[in-house]
Amino acid sequence: MEDHYSPCWPAAPSEANWVQTGDAVYDESFLVPCPSHASASANFQVNGFPSWPIPIQEASENRAASGSKSHSQAEKRRRDRINEQLGILRKLIPKSEKMDKAALLGSAIDHVKDLKQKATEISKTFTIPTEVDEVTVDCDVSQATNPSSTNKDKDSTFIRASVCCDDRPELFSELIRVLKGLRLTIVRADIASVGGRVKSILVLCNKCSKEGGVSISTIKQSLNLVLSRIASSSVPSNYRIRSKRQRFFLPSHLSQQYT
Repeated sequence: MEDHYSPCWPAAPSEANWVQTGDAVYDESFLVPCPSHASASANFQVNGFPSWPIPIQEASENRAASGSKSHSQAEKRRRDRINEQLGILRKLIPKSEKMDKAALLGSAIDHVKDLKQKATEISKTFTIPTEVDEVTVDCDVSQATNPSSTNKDKDSTFIRASVCCDDRPELFSELIRVLKGLRLTIVRADIASVGGRVKSILVLCNKCSKEGGVSISTIKQSLNLVLSRIASSSVPSNYRIRSKRQRFFLPSHLSQQYT
């Protein structure tokens, strides 16, 4: 018996046999569909596993919804703050329970203007020194038109002088000396000193004589110059009241020694 060896491989199965063999071996196949029309999501189907969608627009929609929600929350917080402030404003404005927002704001503006006017009127009656050196001289009409004034007082001229400067021991003695030199009588004096500053409001009387008194313009000019000199001429002092701007005023006959 003779052995026979054939080096040839078996003939390759035909395409039909390959497909048939594949169908026989595998029950399912791996499919990747290619839809003709674009859709919002694509499906992957793997052998033995269910298909699942891959979202394309869902992420952008979620971001848009999240941004809209955040904007709504911020708007709600803003409105809550406004309503809270309006509630506080209603407590400050009288008879504002039934007012709408526009009427409430208008009433608040009017109320602030009224308070500002009252504060201005009150500040005129109180003597409070400021940080600015100032001198004012004008006619005091209220004293001349006062019903309780006598005929002798009605023949007199009243002047209202105000000086605000740093406080010093010799300030008032020099003021009195200057006023006597101008033949002016002090009718009323309101003086306040706060933090090393002093403000003096003096109501002065100039009695008219038969020989003819000094004119009101001359008195105003002279007094204004004197008070301005007092407020501006100063030298340092070691025994003054402590303040941020410490200055010491000397009488005119001593000021020559320090110039």
